[in-house]
Amino acid sequence: MNNPYFDNIQKNFGFGFMRLPMIGEDVDIPQTKQMVDTFLENGFNYFDTAHPYINGKSELALKECLTSRYPRDRYILTNKLSPNCFAKQEDIRPMLEQQLEACGVEYFDFYLMHAQNKQRFQQYKEARAYETTLELIQEGKIRHLGISFHDKAEVLDQILTEYPQVEVVQIQFNYVDYEDEKVESRKCYEVCRKHGKPVIVMEPVKGGSLVNLPESAQRIFDRLQGGSNASYAIRFAAGFEGMMMVLSGMSTLKQMRDNVSFMRSFQPLNAQEREAVEKVCAIFRNQELIPCTGCRYCTEVCPQGIPVPELFACLNAKRQSQEADLSSTAGASPRDCLRCGLCEESCPQHLNIRELLVVAAEELNK
Repeated sequence: MNNPYFDNIQKNFGFGFMRLPMIGEDVDIPQTKQMVDTFLENGFNYFDTAHPYINGKSELALKECLTSRYPRDRYILTNKLSPNCFAKQEDIRPMLEQQLEACGVEYFDFYLMHAQNKQRFQQYKEARAYETTLELIQEGKIRHLGISFHDKAEVLDQILTEYPQVEVVQIQFNYVDYEDEKVESRKCYEVCRKHGKPVIVMEPVKGGSLVNLPESAQRIFDRLQGGSNASYAIRFAAGFEGMMMVLSGMSTLKQMRDNVSFMRSFQPLNAQEREAVEKVCAIFRNQELIPCTGCRYCTEVCPQGIPVPELFACLNAKRQSQEADLSSTAGASPRDCLRCGLCEESCPQHLNIRELLVVAAEELNK
């Protein structure tokens, strides 16, 4: 099934190289190769990365596991211009060349202005990042200009109005965030439709939160006697008109096999499944869980190296009466926070991280 928006894109499911299997601090290359092979063998071909992912290891893993092993026409590759990778216009071309070399390719199919919000959009405008990317398209280094976006719908409308050359928009979209006032998934989706832009979905399972559900929510899906928790979340997102691609940051071969099994011959949710999703969403929202997706943008800028996602995961587990594994937070404490606010500036979920760390310190020490 060819994608109706761009040639050579097969199916509507993509492999995000953000949460790869790890062995300690290193990417598990043998398992990642198996995941790439399984993905391609099942007819999928869209891969997504960014220079900061896994502390710079994502692009290198992509080269070792994909681009050095398969011809260029077997895959579609998206990369991003991240806000911490340039300060002025003169930095952009060298950054792109570095990314092309790291990934082992001569061009990117899509190049996204990464993590756009009101503040960052100004940074990109001042550095003429959009204009420079359009020049690089003319030079053949990039094929399509896009953005990834984390802010209010009105900001997205402004960007697409000022830069109609943007061809695709990547937004956070899942059944919990659909009506969330901070994320505004539905409203952002509607802005994309208004401007006629195909949508790429990120965080369809909300960093795994929609896989590891509260017990009461799990019982609802279990009664369907059908697919996995991930299947309902990913199919929910993929079922909307105009969704070019749904990304999943799979971190095990088991997850890969599960996801390709139901996306290989994609079917939208039926009425019974949609009703179940609505019930699960209501339960999830009432849990008072921290909506952290584990993207780790906060840890990349934290001067104290506080493992914020791990601390919040432990706190969420405790609030669900589950065992909180504190081993991943050894050597750091939420009390180490300097309250500089860099984490909050980087958080796509717009979390009040500094205040939540105070809460985590209190609750996890009880």
